[in-house]
Amino acid sequence: MKKSLLSSFAATFGDSGGAKTYFAPGRVNLIGEHTDYNGGHVFPCALTMGTYGVARRRDDDRLRFYSLNMPEQGIIEASVDDLRVGALDKKKDWANYPLGVVWAFGASGHTIAQGFDLLIDGSIPNGAGLSSSASLEVLTAYILRDLFALPVTNQELALLGQKAENEYIGVNCGIMDQFAIAMGRAGHAIFLDTADLSHTYAPLDLAGAKIVIANSNKKRGLADSKYNERRSECEQALAELQTVIPVSSLGDLSEEDFEKHKSAIKDEVCMRRARHAVYENRRTIRAVAALKAGDIDSFGQLMNQSHISLRDDYTVTGAELDALVGEAWQAEGVIGSRMTGAGFGGCTVSIVREEAVPDFISTVGLAYQAKTGLTADFYIVETSGGPCEL
Repeated sequence: MKKSLLSSFAATFGDSGGAKTYFAPGRVNLIGEHTDYNGGHVFPCALTMGTYGVARRRDDDRLRFYSLNMPEQGIIEASVDDLRVGALDKKKDWANYPLGVVWAFGASGHTIAQGFDLLIDGSIPNGAGLSSSASLEVLTAYILRDLFALPVTNQELALLGQKAENEYIGVNCGIMDQFAIAMGRAGHAIFLDTADLSHTYAPLDLAGAKIVIANSNKKRGLADSKYNERRSECEQALAELQTVIPVSSLGDLSEEDFEKHKSAIKDEVCMRRARHAVYENRRTIRAVAALKAGDIDSFGQLMNQSHISLRDDYTVTGAELDALVGEAWQAEGVIGSRMTGAGFGGCTVSIVREEAVPDFISTVGLAYQAKTGLTADFYIVETSGGPCEL
């Protein structure tokens, strides 16, 4: 892989002298969806599928990007002096993510004064909800730290990636995706409290079961705009709750607290959004406790409840994800299944007993195609560590 990437870099940028090769994983969230910007808990793990990069520092101010996944776009160029909030150039497409990270470093006191060449090759399907954008952000941040010898921790790499997406790209994402990628550990998921970034690693002992991701191949066209809309609805609900109970986030509330005070939320839609955030946070806490106790069946039941809440209260699933999950619930050997990611297309994540995986893929795939006319892609995934130089 490394040799092939260096060869592609040389073909694109003239030679590969002085270039280094890097990798950052993707992520899947097992439970805890749309809680990370509500001060709640999440439970993601990093994946062996991810984003590869070859980079070399330049002596001038030029930034040059090329993607093997989108060769038709050619080399995308910019200057380190052009980067500022509000200067987003949509014609630069995917390259805005690494450009945003360069900007975020500068805005945080780590000015990147020289340019670099960067070739990208990703194995994460675009728009699948497995965090291809966050993987690219963390990869870029890791490369900048290495190329320019900057004193930045992996946790700070995650925060810089989030800053790029929030302020430069304009998507008000929480910290989960970048944190899971920057802080990944093979064989483990991360139990993260997004309110204060305290976290523990939980071994993913699934007792003879596998994590199977199903890509709906439904394009996630609404995801960014609806994501910001859901966040705004939660913020409105929180502001109204704060008039009757002293909380700093929806993640501070128990189910009992919420039921007692939910009448303070005047808009019924905002109430349902907040109910999902509160109940999903508590589900996540219980799910991790169940996993640690070896109760994989209870973990799966909580995954199922998570999807129902995302479907009914948060309304971010859609017909395709509901079809995939509904068929999974009927399949033999399925312990739990839910949508994962922002929603409106993308992927589901299922825990399936190992011996049942081939039949699961065949049965669910055929039923999904019959219902939607779309062909799902299935991935039996393994966990990964965080970003690294190859």
